[in-house]
Amino acid sequence: MEIPEQSGKTRRRAVSRRRLLTAATETVMVGALATAAHADTAPADKGARAKLRFSGKTALITGGARGQGRSHAVRLAREGADVVLCDILEQIPTVDYPMATQADMDETIRLVQAEGGRCIGLKADVRDSKAASAVVERALHEFGKIDFLLANAGILGVVPLDKMTDQAFDDMIRTNLFGTFNYIKAVLPAMTDRKYGRIVVTSSQAGRMGMAELAHYSASKWGVIGLVKSVALEVAASGITVNAVCPTAVNTPMTSYPAAWRRALPNDPAPTREKFEADSRAHAFLPQGVPWVEPNEVSDTILFLVSDQARHITGSVIDIQAGAAARNIA
Repeated sequence: MEIPEQSGKTRRRAVSRRRLLTAATETVMVGALATAAHADTAPADKGARAKLRFSGKTALITGGARGQGRSHAVRLAREGADVVLCDILEQIPTVDYPMATQADMDETIRLVQAEGGRCIGLKADVRDSKAASAVVERALHEFGKIDFLLANAGILGVVPLDKMTDQAFDDMIRTNLFGTFNYIKAVLPAMTDRKYGRIVVTSSQAGRMGMAELAHYSASKWGVIGLVKSVALEVAASGITVNAVCPTAVNTPMTSYPAAWRRALPNDPAPTREKFEADSRAHAFLPQGVPWVEPNEVSDTILFLVSDQARHITGSVIDIQAGAAARNIA
């Protein structure tokens, strides 16, 4: 297996499968590995890229194959960052929507490359702490440092508590809460050594309020807020900031899928994405009158939180809820 690297002109070095598996453990495999193949980029273009806001920075994004993770990766690359992505790239049986695939990861890598960023994509389950350590080790090996961690990976489920299986609850908590814990713990030593780091965790509107038929999801997202605030205190003097964002529904494959269409349109014998989206717009539950926010709108806030302008913002939770946060008790 060959791994592309960049050093002036793109060069390639062979890495044995055995070495790769040893470095990444049996739970982390290389899904797709790529660097920006811009060996013929003019020096002036390289100079311009060096002046971008996040030039020289490296971001690790969990759940990076599609949706919000993809948006964050592309936006960071556009502003000069290199990107490490990881995603489970297989189905969790208790999840009722199609999860990300290798094809999704490949497309995200292509989009990052198109912005001029170097990128590697790794197959890893955030529930596995050994896999988290291996992903971080790989990122450090390839890029020398991790400046930003975006703990974005998460799953969603809609089911009343009295019908919820133990496995569904366990998968939700282990993915959304344990997964966040695993990656924060894995990156902290390297960030602490450098006395620099930006960590942003994706919580949810459901992390701010109870929501019927989302008890396991809401519990997991409330949990990450407590985790964020506690870790922020522990590392506040180490040059590391730790914050969370709480989006409302975001227009991604996690919110628009066949089971969701059926729930929203119970009297329609043939619900479709188009019908679902039309109904969502006609009956928008958000005060600003939109059915959801777009991934890029979440990226706007995350890019601010990892920037130097937010260096004194830590332990905070930023709502991206199109007005719904105004209903929360202060």
